[in-house]
Amino acid sequence: MRKTLIPLAIVLVALAVSCQNKTTSSAASDNKATSIAQATSLSPEQLGTLGAQIKKQPNDADRLLAEHGLNVQSFAAAVRKVSENPADARRYTTAYKSAS
Repeated sequence: MRKTLIPLAIVLVALAVSCQNKTTSSAASDNKATSIAQATSLSPEQLGTLGAQIKKQPNDADRLLAEHGLNVQSFAAAVRKVSENPADARRYTTAYKSAS
């Protein structure tokens, strides 16, 4: 009986740890998806202007991004998404250049 309970306890502990790690990574994925959704709600013009502001004031980049509900990763994801569409990419570039 004792020989059976010890391996069973080890398996249960391993499963509990495994399930806990999956829950944590799932929550991180949800937060990342929310950040990307917020970033994509900005227009290409807004992203271009924000990019130019960050270039002018690199020390304030985190504050500027936070004002728009973004972080570095979500901003980069939004710019990548804009660059997928040639018309949106031109709008971004025009706004970036005019704000520079």
